[in-house]
Amino acid sequence: MRVDVPVLTTTELSVPQRFSRLYDLAYNLWWSWDEAATDVWRSISPELWEQYRNPIELLAAVDRDSWDRLAESEIFADRYGEAIAAYDGYMDSTETWYDRHHAEQSDGIIAYLCAEYGVHSSMPIYSGGLGILAGDHAKSASDLGLPFVATGLMYRRGYFRQTVEADGAQQQQYPILDLSRLPVRPVASRTGGHLRVTVEFPGRSVVAAVWSLQVGRVTILLLDTDLPVNEPADRPITHSLYVRGREMRFCQELVLGVGSVRVLDALGIAPAVWHVNEGHAAMSLLERLSRHVAAGATLEEARDRVTANTIFTLHTPVPAGNERFDFQLAEKYLGAWPATVGADIGYLNSLGSSADHEGSMFDLGALAIRLASVVNGVSRRHGEVANADWSHLLDSPALGITNGVHTPSWLSRPIARLFVDTVGPNWPTKLIETPEVADTLRDLPDRDVWQAHQSRKDLLTQFARGRMRAQRARHGASPDEMRSVERLFPSDRLTIGFARRFATYKRANLLFHNVPWLQAILTNPDRPVQIVFAGKAHPADAQGQAYIRQIHELAATPELAGHLYLLEDYDMRMSRFLVQGVDVWLNNPRPPQEASGTSGMKAAVNGVLNLSVLDGWWLEGHDGKNGWAFGHGHDIGDHHRQDNEDAVALYQILQDEIVPLYYERDDNGVPAGWVQLMKESMASCGGNFSTHRMVKDYTELGYLPLAASGRRNR
Repeated sequence: MRVDVPVLTTTELSVPQRFSRLYDLAYNLWWSWDEAATDVWRSISPELWEQYRNPIELLAAVDRDSWDRLAESEIFADRYGEAIAAYDGYMDSTETWYDRHHAEQSDGIIAYLCAEYGVHSSMPIYSGGLGILAGDHAKSASDLGLPFVATGLMYRRGYFRQTVEADGAQQQQYPILDLSRLPVRPVASRTGGHLRVTVEFPGRSVVAAVWSLQVGRVTILLLDTDLPVNEPADRPITHSLYVRGREMRFCQELVLGVGSVRVLDALGIAPAVWHVNEGHAAMSLLERLSRHVAAGATLEEARDRVTANTIFTLHTPVPAGNERFDFQLAEKYLGAWPATVGADIGYLNSLGSSADHEGSMFDLGALAIRLASVVNGVSRRHGEVANADWSHLLDSPALGITNGVHTPSWLSRPIARLFVDTVGPNWPTKLIETPEVADTLRDLPDRDVWQAHQSRKDLLTQFARGRMRAQRARHGASPDEMRSVERLFPSDRLTIGFARRFATYKRANLLFHNVPWLQAILTNPDRPVQIVFAGKAHPADAQGQAYIRQIHELAATPELAGHLYLLEDYDMRMSRFLVQGVDVWLNNPRPPQEASGTSGMKAAVNGVLNLSVLDGWWLEGHDGKNGWAFGHGHDIGDHHRQDNEDAVALYQILQDEIVPLYYERDDNGVPAGWVQLMKESMASCGGNFSTHRMVKDYTELGYLPLAASGRRNR
């Protein structure tokens, strides 16, 4: 079942009639996880594709001579035909997982509300794990055929682009996005024209236009306040993701929450289930309460109806990590709301208090927990932590629905072909319907697995050198220094990757606890090791930026130069190179603060071996044969001592187990022992930690029961 949203056509692309279906393909990000469709863009112009990696910009740049050449190419005609046939077959299929297993159990639509979506690097409206998870959730909902629609914000300045200066300082730039060159289209209103909704602010109304981002069968509706009809002070509300200013952040989340409900209503979409993904969208619950009361329900009845079909997902194990605002700020913007439900300001205060009584803070996580009948954490451990921290608000225990990754988006082509050869063409769905088929991956020939991995490692080397050249050129490096880049980051070394947000709890500096010991491990001439770091620190996070500076400085020291690298401007594209091309994925958060951690899952399905503390997903993913665990898996109460002991454990396992195993080769030059771990990683994680499995869990544990409960409470 597909939720069709009408859109307007605004961008003129000069595509010949013979290839007119390229327009459909360009405006649906399905192409980004389909090999045949991606090859169509590359075959139009490899040079333009390398420059843009955005089909709409590519099509706008192709000249008439190129189209004439393509019209005479049998190869391009075949690729075009195959891609369009695959697209039509995908979009029109009535044989999805949902059709086969649950079509008769629910006749309602699932609405998914989130502040950010990471679907593809050409659509930079995401910052990190939450957004990537939401994008992968939408992709798997599409693949599995759920009746699913999502809402978010259209950030015209996206999230910041990062540069690291010669002194290690992080700089942020916010480029203005040209919506005419993005895969978004205006949503059509029922009365014609571009759909708009209004949200009440103190003394005025703010108007938001609605854009459609198509992700396979799923539509993501994005709200945009940058309109001439709004006051100049209100137009930037949706400009930038996670702005520093707390009041502007509150305004964003007011537009997200209230606007999402109003957009769906304007389109005639009445969700059977509402999934509030993290507290940013929690004010949608207040709007829904108001609507039920306006329709004649008592406040108690309205609350029961809202709660009956709402699921809320927490993404942080620390209560203080939720969105919390001074109550005076909430009262400024929501002061008129209590009257709409026949209550006073104390009722609003009590809904948003993180305790059982009124407080000085308005906690959106607490608000969502109070008004949801299903609350879940994003791993088993996180579910336990949520139950411990929020027991005073929970009516029933929080679930632990472990995150996953959209494997078709993150698997390298060579590894994906091994999955196709062993599991079958529809392997992502087969792995959740018949999990035992994953066993066939353990029987793959060692040489095939190793060669597939080495091909991506070679690509990572070229990519990393390109980034380093650009960075050094900007720093004013000499020609000799620029030429030396060709000797850096060799692909025959054991390569460790660490790439994620530079949040303090992730302990990016743990590896440098004892630099002489680390140096001895990295610079062994017979068994050299190199480590690559990447990630952004929030502009307001001084400590995270200090970690970036420290790594930059250490990478330039004679002791570690050539063995330690920091790549700037981490995004989805760089992430693909890293999770497919490194040998080991390092993760060392301070337990139990890692709610889940999906980057390690992306690495694991590619046969990259995880080296992690037992926290988040790795606590349930590690089986002793698919990677390594080290250090304390819980907070021992003394951070200095814990960091010291965890660092020692990390050095020892690198020195005594990981490095020797990697360099132990058979007569064919293949590290057979290492490849056995790679195959176990692929088999144990390929299905268990996919968003296909995750969405299946949400459907069977949350969506379907809530849809039934909602029908009973109408």
